[in-house]
Amino acid sequence: MTSEVHNGGVATMNLPEPIATACAPLFDVLPLDEAMPHLTGSHPQHTALVENILSDPALAARPDLTAALWLYADDLDRSHTLSQSLENPTGAYWHGIMHRREGDFSNSHYWMRRCSEHPLRRARPDLDADTFIDEVAASRGQEIPALLAKQREEWQALFVWCAENP
Repeated sequence: MTSEVHNGGVATMNLPEPIATACAPLFDVLPLDEAMPHLTGSHPQHTALVENILSDPALAARPDLTAALWLYADDLDRSHTLSQSLENPTGAYWHGIMHRREGDFSNSHYWMRRCSEHPLRRARPDLDADTFIDEVAASRGQEIPALLAKQREEWQALFVWCAENP
């Protein structure tokens, strides 16, 4: 059973009920349209709340979702630790996003090559991770609204994919 999560006026996320329930406190406090407000850099927020929701059984054994939630809360170090430990295309995808967010663009490209066959990348070629890395690099620290929106769309697409594909 899935549950719709209305998140800050952006597209609804259809998440499995236990995951939607576990994440609701974070999404209520930090809607997606306010999360990840910087293209690069780590600016952790709501870390105590994230730590709390990660104790929920729906998330406790899900390092892929945990890495994602740390990205959502802008804690790149914690996200990196988890994504680096996932030796699969999903881990590589989160790892690549994390390196883009920290401004390590060549390393981000490396990890995106490692997840080139990820089902989401095949299903959503419009997300085009490599072009996006280059666009963020070219922004030179400017918080360009269209790129921030794409960053949030990418996060949401991969988070939902992970939630639906344990």
